Amino acid sequence: MLSALQWFRIRGWSCSWLPLQYAPDVSASLSLSVAIITLNEEVNLPRCLESVRELASEIVVIDSGSNDRTGEVARRFGASFRSEPWQGHVAQKNLALRGCTQPWVLCLDADEAVSPELADAIRAVFPAQSPAPDGFWINRRTFYLGQWVRHAWNPEWRLRLVRREKARWAGRDPHDHLEVAGVTAKLTGDLLHYSYANLQDHFERTIRHARTSADSLERAGRRCRWYHLVISPWLALGKRLILKQGFRDGRRGWIIAYATFFSVLAKYAFLFEERAAGRRGANTSSSPATPAESHDS
Repeated sequence: MLSALQWFRIRGWSCSWLPLQYAPDVSASLSLSVAIITLNEEVNLPRCLESVRELASEIVVIDSGSNDRTGEVARRFGASFRSEPWQGHVAQKNLALRGCTQPWVLCLDADEAVSPELADAIRAVFPAQSPAPDGFWINRRTFYLGQWVRHAWNPEWRLRLVRREKARWAGRDPHDHLEVAGVTAKLTGDLLHYSYANLQDHFERTIRHARTSADSLERAGRRCRWYHLVISPWLALGKRLILKQGFRDGRRGWIIAYATFFSVLAKYAFLFEERAAGRRGANTSSSPATPAESHDS
């Protein structure tokens, strides 16, 4: 159970309180590794690691070239920290998963934290013998523009606690997901998601992820059809605003819904652009090559 001081630190935004050395509490920990990928996460990472240090026997952080204090933060919490070239969301997370040694792995993003209720639920499924299921779904609850989102992004069930030998990351970048060969169950308690620092951060990441999605679709041979631009964005908006009842989140819900609309529109617009550029490139050799975009975690 996390103390009141630890919970205060989880909710905080600053890492200035970090001790010189803060190793995992191995005496009270489970047969559990925590796997995280990072890029310039010195602000978010302390909250994430503080929330799991009494749960995990091992913390594995795979970094893709941070130029801030991410490595220092990870090592102060006793994490195994390794830098690897960025290979994409799915491949990078599989690197972190394969780097773990404990039989069970909790896969987290650096901007997430385990709530006290979720920590208790994880402890409850680790008695003397290993849990019967091979994976556990956890609801992720998002903090956005100063409040918790109750509808537009909630509930959001994610498979995150898995038996290491039966799990792998799959999907099409940037939309990765865990897969496990076996039986799964749900846990109580929330995974707290501190997704965006502000609206600018939200919109800039939306553009980057839309570009990454378009790249993945283009490599898979997908085409941009007329209905992808005309219908798909409205379906995405309707899902957030009506099916998920995002309107009950007030102005935040409307912002989320229209940001989702734009995300889908941008994804297929980028795909159209790439396919059109490919056709032009096949007819001329004078077009300059553009440098590859760098991705973040």
